[in-house]
Amino acid sequence: MIRKVVPHATAAIEGLQDGMTVMFGGFGLCGIPENAIAAVRASGVTGLTCISNNAGVDGFGLGLLLETRQVRKMISSYVGENDEFERQMLSGELEVELIPQGTLAERCRAAGAGIPAFYTPAGYGTEVAEGKEVRIFNGKPHILEHAFDAQFAFVKAWKGDEAGNLVFKGTARNFNPMMAMAGRITIAEVEELVPAGTLDPNSIHVPGIFVHRIFQGGHFEKRIEQRTVRPRA
Repeated sequence: MIRKVVPHATAAIEGLQDGMTVMFGGFGLCGIPENAIAAVRASGVTGLTCISNNAGVDGFGLGLLLETRQVRKMISSYVGENDEFERQMLSGELEVELIPQGTLAERCRAAGAGIPAFYTPAGYGTEVAEGKEVRIFNGKPHILEHAFDAQFAFVKAWKGDEAGNLVFKGTARNFNPMMAMAGRITIAEVEELVPAGTLDPNSIHVPGIFVHRIFQGGHFEKRIEQRTVRPRA
């Protein structure tokens, strides 16, 4: 069995270069590969096209790469929590492609399944459909969307083994599994790294065949993006 463990995040991102297209898993601030993000920031690579459901927040997550101007383009679904993102987008410093969340998920899934393109009704009649092929299925217009092509995918899992098998927990399962299968090179950081054969095969969410490098993160800051509480009675 191939052992895919690397010692730390810096070793995991080896080969990342300026101008590449990269994926970052997670949903909001849940399940984001924060150690990998820190390593990307420290590497100084620039001109990245980042595919991620969210753009992080100021000072955390992908917000760290936006602060240092390492991101040229963001392809996202929900970006409403980052003031620096807003400033760069409105000033024209940052290229932004906003797409429906389901389309974002399917473009990831299609890449992992080897499907080059698909038709979806989401976005028809809006700016999302501009310049895209339209076909009618069952009397309803659909637009053609293409699978993503990312050189790297960075994901965060709860547990992983030395062969790259991954288990996600709770909301962190959003986007991480499909991005893990979609990247040409997939880097997984995990909270707990265990020997191969330790994980229950029936509980594995992403088989190790999709993962190229895996490491145990040294620190995880589990923030809450939006805290909602009930008023006192």
